[in-house]
Order: sequence, then C-alpha cells, then structure tokens
Amino acid sequence: MFVLVNTKTYPCDPVAVAEAARAVEPSTDARLAVAPEPTALAAVAETGIETWAQHVDPIEPGSNTGSILAESVADAGAAGTLLNHSERRQRLDQLDESLTASGRAGLETIVCANTPAQAGAAAALGPDAVAIEPPALIGGDTPVSQADPNIVEDAVDAVGAVDSAVSVLCGAGISTGDDVLAARELGADGVLLASGVAKADDPAGALESLVDPL
Repeated sequence: MFVLVNTKTYPCDPVAVAEAARAVEPSTDARLAVAPEPTALAAVAETGIETWAQHVDPIEPGSNTGSILAESVADAGAAGTLLNHSERRQRLDQLDESLTASGRAGLETIVCANTPAQAGAAAALGPDAVAIEPPALIGGDTPVSQADPNIVEDAVDAVGAVDSAVSVLCGAGISTGDDVLAARELGADGVLLASGVAKADDPAGALESLVDPL
C-alpha cells in the first residue's frame, strides 16, 4: 500500500512529519511519502523520505512568474506530484499539459478525482495513479470507505476499464489503520491523507497506527 501524507499549508512542520515517516518506514512494507508545500520540498527530500509535490503548473521553462515548474520540483528532490486536487482544480486541457510537464521532468503523477466517472476520465490521460476523493469528506472524520464504499469500488472499476496499469488511491477522511485496511479491501492500492497525520500531536504514532494493521 502507498501512503501519501499531504501537509497542505497546515500550521505544522513538514520536516518533522517527514522525519516521522522516515522513522516508521523501516517497520512497514507500506510505501510512505510526504507532499509538503513548495517551499519545503528540498528540506523534506533531505530527510530521505519519498517526497511529492502538491501541484505543478502546465508550463515549460520560461516567463512564468509565480508558477510551479515541474523541472524545479524534480530538482528539489520530488519523485512525483499530485494534480487536480479538490483544492487546486484544473481544466482538462491544463491537467493534460501538467501531466506532459510532469513526464518531461520524470515525475510520477497522481490525479485526484471527485467521482468514479471523473476517475475513469482521468485514467484516460495516462497518469500513474488516480485518487478518488469526494470533496465533502476531505478534512473530516468519516472516510469515504465508510461513508459510501461504492464510490471506491466504482472508481476502481472505472479506472480498470480504461487502463488497468493505473493505480487507484482512496482519499478523504483517512485517519486510522482500519480506514487503510478498508481501502485495500475495496480495491485501492493506497491512500492519500492529510490532517490525520499532519495535524497530529505525534505524527510518528499516527503513522504507526495507520500502517500497523497492514
């Protein structure tokens, strides 16, 4: 299982979250990674934990003041990037161009989707993975696997019907080991979470409780 912690812009120390993940990593078969905000990418990568960007823009090197360049993200140590998160939506053409930019820089990609239909459409663009995340559940205490497990199963089916090589992640409300197990039982290859670890008083303990059942 792939466990990706998105620290968003929470008032937390992303390096401390990364160090917690690095400490837990040897004790689990799960693949752990952290997605900090852009200014913390290099510092998080220096901890040795797998590092992901939260977003890259659909641009090439050049006159793009204020944008996030895929090559710069890769140079900072990122292995991949999230795209089209509910908090950073893109038009279809922009998403396609961001995927092209990510491929150019050698970044893995996870495209976020609100619904199974969107998940299938995202898979057609050729990302490495699609994350199903109903926006209403993001940041809450109820995981999608409990609120509506059919959404996860339908997303797995929709993505598989388009491209079986595209992995499916389950996001929104993930905070316990039982949530991770439920996601796996519903066919997901991993989980995308944020507040359950990033806002925890003990990020290492929160991560241990997530991966121990695996």
